[in-house]
Parts: sequence; structure tokens; C-alpha cells
Amino acid sequence: MDEIQNIMVAVDFSDYSINAVRYAMKMAGDVKASILLVNVVNQKEIDAAKKIASEYQAFDMQKYIQDTVSFRKKEFERIIAECGSSVPNIKTSIRIGVPYEELLKEIDEKQPDLLIMGTKGRTNLVDTIIGSCTQKMFRRCTIPLLILRNH
Repeated sequence: MDEIQNIMVAVDFSDYSINAVRYAMKMAGDVKASILLVNVVNQKEIDAAKKIASEYQAFDMQKYIQDTVSFRKKEFERIIAECGSSVPNIKTSIRIGVPYEELLKEIDEKQPDLLIMGTKGRTNLVDTIIGSCTQKMFRRCTIPLLILRNH
């Protein structure tokens, strides 16, 4: 692996991913790398909102998406401020779709040198150990992947 210049961090705004952001910021400061924080609005959430919109005409789907993206942008700002980074080049990206697919697309488009993810796990035993999105990224990621566990 060559020199790390760009670090991508998958952020779902859980404590797990915030710890991954802290770790990435420390690492980026040490190696003088830039950071790309990526969040994915899950397609399941959009599909559920579309179903609500189809049944309740008062529900504004476009406003829902705008509000969701706006909220997540503010969360990025909060996390960056909270982590107190000295990294001069931090970018953010919000995508909509299947999380692991969108993360892979972001990797293809931005060509980072490293992906950092925090684990959380929710469902079955394998998913509990490393998380379903993390598991899929572990299998498909085309760049080095650093998976951080909370202690």
C-alpha cells in the first residue's frame, strides 16, 4: 500500500461511526491526509416514505428528502466540531440508496486510499459480530478497509 492521502469514513451517526471519525481524524492528522465523510440515506427509508406519500397526499416527499439531507449535513457539522479536528481538508457526501452499494460507488468515484468503518451489528449472529453493511463491505471493498470495534 502506498502513502495514505485520502481517508473515507462511513458515517451512520451512531456512536460506532463517530468513534471511527475520531480515529480517522487522528490518523489523517498524523499522515497529513484529507478526509471524506460519507453517509447513505437507506433506500428502505425512502421506500417507506414513498408509501406514506402515496397514502397521504399531505405528505411532501421532496420536502422529506430535503429535510433529511439538511439534518444530516448539520449532523456532519456537529461531529466535525465535536471531534475538534485539525485536519484542514474534510469533505462530506450524502448519498441515497443501498448503503454498501453507495459506499462502493463513492469509492469508485473518489478513489480514497483507505475506508474506515465502525461496527455495530443488529440482526443475526454474523451481523452482530461485524454488522451487515460492514460484512458486505469487507467482502467487496476494492481498497484497504479498517474496521474499528468499540470497547
